[in-house]
Amino acid sequence: MARYQAILAYDGTGFNGFQRQAGKTEKRTVQSTFEAALKNIGWTDRAVLSAGRTDAGAHASGQVVAFDLEWQHPAFQLLAALNAHLPSDIGIREVHEVSPGFHPRYDAVSRSYEYRLFADPVRDPRRERFAWRIWPDVDLELMQTASSSIPGTHDFRSFGKAPHFGGSTIRAIYQADWHFDREDLVFEIRGNAFLFRMVRKLVGFVVEIGHEKVEPAAMKVLLRESSPELIKSIAPAHGLTLVAVEYESK
Repeated sequence: MARYQAILAYDGTGFNGFQRQAGKTEKRTVQSTFEAALKNIGWTDRAVLSAGRTDAGAHASGQVVAFDLEWQHPAFQLLAALNAHLPSDIGIREVHEVSPGFHPRYDAVSRSYEYRLFADPVRDPRRERFAWRIWPDVDLELMQTASSSIPGTHDFRSFGKAPHFGGSTIRAIYQADWHFDREDLVFEIRGNAFLFRMVRKLVGFVVEIGHEKVEPAAMKVLLRESSPELIKSIAPAHGLTLVAVEYESK
């Protein structure tokens, strides 16, 4: 029996989030779909370990899971076997054997997300699968000014809830900035951990600043004073992608 780490990429459009959901009628989730593939190759545990959850409709190019499995072949054959049992909207990018105590969530030192949006008065269903269409256009300079206040260690209570009741809402953010990728405007953010819906609420608020509905200085105020009632909008999930989870090199 060995522990394996797998890096998953998925199009979240057809999933009700990452985490398996209990109930009489089980909804389609990334976790339940991946676990079904594992069972087809002999896995018998109750649940895989993951680096974190993603919302319904959100995507990933670097989600990390871990599981224990009796496997007598090289890891590249495990990767091929898993992909053979998965639908087209999930792909295993890498599989590695890791130490028995490895935990993808608690051993992570940082996580990186990106959020994509574009300004267009007319619908574009293909682009809107992975990006938020907004209109009117935004003032990027105002958005950059507001986002420059995000890096650092702050209480992000205004922008999300802790994963567990009574948990800390203080997070360390290492990067938060915007850039153009062709016609998409991309927000990149990296931190030690994130609150529930934190990235989407940050993006929604910064877009309001870009639409000149709120002053850029309001970001500093919300990071200094807890006022979740002032957050009126949340960016839709389909623009969000979990890009990578980083670990210390050993």
